[in-house]
Amino acid sequence: MRRVAIIGGGPAGLMAAEVLAAGQDFEIAVFDAMPSLGRKFLMAGKGGMNITHAEPFPDFVARYGSRRAELEPLLASFGPQALREWIHGLGIATFVGTSGRVFPTEMKAAPLLRAWLHRLRAAGVHFHVRQRWLGWTASGALRFATPTGESEFAADAVILALGGGSWARLGSDGAWVPLLAGRGIEITRLRPANCGFDVAWSPYFSERFAGQPVKPVIAVVGEHRQQGEFNITASGIEGGLIYAMSAALRDALEKDGHAVLSLDLAPGRSLARLTADLALPRGRDSLANHLRRRAGIEGVKAGLLRELCRPETFNDMPALAAALKALPLPVVATRPLDEAISTAGGVSFAALDEHLMLKELPGVFCAGEMLDWEAPTGGYLLTGCLASGRAAGKGLLDWLACRDSR
Repeated sequence: MRRVAIIGGGPAGLMAAEVLAAGQDFEIAVFDAMPSLGRKFLMAGKGGMNITHAEPFPDFVARYGSRRAELEPLLASFGPQALREWIHGLGIATFVGTSGRVFPTEMKAAPLLRAWLHRLRAAGVHFHVRQRWLGWTASGALRFATPTGESEFAADAVILALGGGSWARLGSDGAWVPLLAGRGIEITRLRPANCGFDVAWSPYFSERFAGQPVKPVIAVVGEHRQQGEFNITASGIEGGLIYAMSAALRDALEKDGHAVLSLDLAPGRSLARLTADLALPRGRDSLANHLRRRAGIEGVKAGLLRELCRPETFNDMPALAAALKALPLPVVATRPLDEAISTAGGVSFAALDEHLMLKELPGVFCAGEMLDWEAPTGGYLLTGCLASGRAAGKGLLDWLACRDSR
């Protein structure tokens, strides 16, 4: 019986295992360094398990940015609707939220993972935890560090689904990078994606407003424009709107050494209206009350104006109105990679064939976040991981079938 090893027990690895279990009579072994499977998947689902998005497919694949060309064929084969149907097959109902995001009815990841693992075990998939991959032996066997010492596993084919470099405590630590780089595999440097940023706040602003949400606002970085909300942290900014802008901000920082997020603090009012309203007589009102009454600006938004505008701006109502509509917020650095929700960079698609097999290592396939792609939150990350895991599993089946026919 042929033996297949899958290294990494997250969504991509488990989906590959499912494809293989349904395809042939293999011995399928899934290895994971952590004490249990799917840890990052479970953590991501704690705030509500967002599995995919229901927007039209052309809009959906556009979310993958510069890697759309590589991901679109995978998503065309296993996209949002196919993913929902697959989950329904596990006995998990789903619904579409008002934002278009798709969730399990129970809003939790754990029931889905339990049902999935139960089905895989019933299909004959074997799971091996606390097995940290160390590379290959001289004879080509896989090496693992285990609680009882080093072990080896000889496989006819391998799927690597080792994750990116964020959330190391959950197993996604990027330790695979030197193992593949040492074999001549082209790897793009791992960088934070869907991440927060450092801002040079004054001590007063940091202490006064850390933890507070800023909403609603429109953020602009270059050609990217989106409405939403974000949170002030002691050292900077984070939250959904920031994650949506993180790739553009990160790339600007890397290219130019600086980046600016432009904020519209009054998205429901035009510049002309704000200018006219702020020009009305203030009477005995303080400037703070004038801003609150005439522009709806108070609290953390007023704090941002004070933090980021020159003092003379507050004596010039047209200039103040302009600042409300386009307040420049400089960011100085991304937060560390391990704090990021996901990772950009990884195994280059140039190193892979169309079946996600490494050209330099026949019989070794890659899937999931360890590939060089990124996507925003909102179900795009999970869908991409599952689609690539499915593609790698099918690619492995085709490769073995082709080899057997020779």
